[in-house]
Amino acid sequence: MTTHKPDTQLETPGLVFPTGFVWGAATSAYQIEGALDVDGRGRSIWDTFCATPGRVVNGEDARVAIDHYNRYRDDVRLMADLGLSAYRFSVSWSRIQPLGSGAINNKGLDFYKNLVDELLSYGIDPWLTLYHWDLPQALEDAGGWPSRDTSKRFADFAAAVHGALGDRVKNWSTVNEPWCAALLGYASGEHAPGRREPAKAIHAAHHLNLAHGLAVEAMRAQHADSRIAGSVNLYAVTPATESEADQDAARRVDGLQNRFFLDALMYGRYPEDVLADLSHLTTPDEFIQDGDLAAIAAPLDMLMINYYSRFTVSGAPGGAQSAAAAPTDSGSPWVGSEHVGFVNGGRPVTSMGWEVDGTGLYEVLTRLAREYPSIPLYISENGAAYDDVLTEDGTVHDAERRDFIDTHLRVCHQAIEGGVPLQGYFAWSLMDNFEWAWGYDKRFGLVYVDYSTQTRILKDSALWYAETIRHGGLRGPAE
Repeated sequence: MTTHKPDTQLETPGLVFPTGFVWGAATSAYQIEGALDVDGRGRSIWDTFCATPGRVVNGEDARVAIDHYNRYRDDVRLMADLGLSAYRFSVSWSRIQPLGSGAINNKGLDFYKNLVDELLSYGIDPWLTLYHWDLPQALEDAGGWPSRDTSKRFADFAAAVHGALGDRVKNWSTVNEPWCAALLGYASGEHAPGRREPAKAIHAAHHLNLAHGLAVEAMRAQHADSRIAGSVNLYAVTPATESEADQDAARRVDGLQNRFFLDALMYGRYPEDVLADLSHLTTPDEFIQDGDLAAIAAPLDMLMINYYSRFTVSGAPGGAQSAAAAPTDSGSPWVGSEHVGFVNGGRPVTSMGWEVDGTGLYEVLTRLAREYPSIPLYISENGAAYDDVLTEDGTVHDAERRDFIDTHLRVCHQAIEGGVPLQGYFAWSLMDNFEWAWGYDKRFGLVYVDYSTQTRILKDSALWYAETIRHGGLRGPAE
């Protein structure tokens, strides 16, 4: 690991966050661990997807990733050096339960036990996510998330992991970004398993929600003191113009991206207008059974929000395609609304083509506080990919990422001052890693990883974030 002085030191903060505010960073198992064929790990849908020609940029895969499986102790020391109070990570289902059901692979489970113990030894609170998109291939072969049985298998898996770690891990989330797992995996085919079956994608979305609810029930029966969350990726959605077509496009995208999942988690219902948008593909009686919605809406201790950008949408014929699409010949994830186009709103963009818009996060947070039951909120992912350059003196000057995080933290502070019950922030991501269908082409990390040597190098943004944590806040209002 290489460290250096940032360009500027943080002065006495003018924007102080509340005492107890959680300062963290996040990763996911498949993106960092590597070691895909050791210690009894089974095959996942992402292993299969990466092995399929044309699916991932440059034909890359996560067999090594950033070798966290072997380097986790060093990585935890790095977290401690940054002053993180919490670390959000996911567990690999196929590492713990190779076939997605049946016997537990103790060697795989031991890895996470050791990781948790290492975190606790440094005073870092482990925040565990049970599912971050890496479904065991055996379950996909049996039907995948469009199959109702997968939800039941997930509840069994959740009970196994929670039973083993619930005495030490107090903060849990179930399914990360079910929109992505369902719509990118089963509608557009941009993500594993790469299927393009719009009706099945809606069934998958419901079964991911159901898996969440069944897992909550299973975990509540084991350790009553665990804090359990749902985890959703939310966007502010803006019509490109005031035209009726663009207004309807915004309603449709907001419905499928935001309300389909929030209304189910918080109210135990699906929006009627969204079901109407999907009615030519599938109807509720084809995927919802008695008791499902009540299970999905099991009481939560907190809600975790992943926010990256705003959507500006058009319903006009020939609307632009989304710049956020993965680099594959993909279909549309916007089932029932494939005509909707995504347009540039004129804001700066990251290397993913995602517009930088902190005001969108403010809209998301205040909307949650206004339209949904009050519940503690946490930003579980927020960050940006840029084309980082390692300089000759071994430094990475990523002012754009630093400014991105600064902007969004200011919005978080503004929301808290306005009464939003926001209690923590996790930067995405702690380290550069395998970025799904983009391979190693995009870097989100606070920490630069030299993939040829696995050397970790603190970027300027990491050093700035460490200073922000140390001071508990930011410098005064931006000029």
